[in-house]
Amino acid sequence: MRAPLTNLARPSGALAMVAVDQREALRGMFAAHHSAPVTDAQLTQFKVDVARELSPFASALLVDQEFGIDAIIGEKALVDTCGLIAAADLLVGPPGGAATETAIDPDVDPRRMRDIGSVGLKFLVLWRNDESPEIRAKLVEDFNNLCEVSGLPSIIEIIVKPPLDSSKSFNREEELIIAAREAATWKPDLYKAEVPFYGEGDINLVIKNAERISEAIGSPWVVLSNGVKQPVFNDAVKACAMGGASGFLAGRAVWADIVGAADIPKALRETSIPRLQRLAEIVDTHAKPWSSW
Repeated sequence: MRAPLTNLARPSGALAMVAVDQREALRGMFAAHHSAPVTDAQLTQFKVDVARELSPFASALLVDQEFGIDAIIGEKALVDTCGLIAAADLLVGPPGGAATETAIDPDVDPRRMRDIGSVGLKFLVLWRNDESPEIRAKLVEDFNNLCEVSGLPSIIEIIVKPPLDSSKSFNREEELIIAAREAATWKPDLYKAEVPFYGEGDINLVIKNAERISEAIGSPWVVLSNGVKQPVFNDAVKACAMGGASGFLAGRAVWADIVGAADIPKALRETSIPRLQRLAEIVDTHAKPWSSW
């Protein structure tokens, strides 16, 4: 039996979670600020810094096995009040670039993740309307089995992509709803969705489509920040919360613009902590508590 989301939530029942499970994409972000090759050690140190500085203000932190979890645990960088979410996905893609496909990471032992203190497992699905839902369902079934054997809640994230056949039309906003409807059949404990309209334009349309996602998924869900411009993320989170979201699990909107800082811990304290505190206030006020579903 999978555990509830209690250890991922704030006392209000809202979810204010930070993602730092980016891998080659993070290397690419660092490369934009450095002339020398970006080492694995740099990525790991960044994740440790994020954990140490931001975990006192986050209800949970999402980290990958490849570059982050063991160092964060080893250095005791995570405070007890912040739940650890382990990424169980293998991100396949070019060096320094975004993932082009995902698979189950064979190096992630779900029982070990539980034993070292993880309170959730996460898996990313790159969703295309013209690809086989049966293949996606099998991938998610394998992920859900990891959650079952460890007793950890399943967190399933979908990024909607344009169809492989470029001659086919792509209506992102409608496909966010279709994807959520499909995800509902996978029975995630927590669903992680993109922000409708990237949080831009008429905020009432963002709220309306968030309500449609709530109806489609029928269980607790949060938003991610990929693709959302940092200055509008607060309003985007508020709108989605008003539409039924239980909070956020976001990385870039919290810390992306401090990657090139000379003193990253200082930049996290001065820039990212105030952002995270404000976001926590927003979800405490407006989000639907996960236990209300």
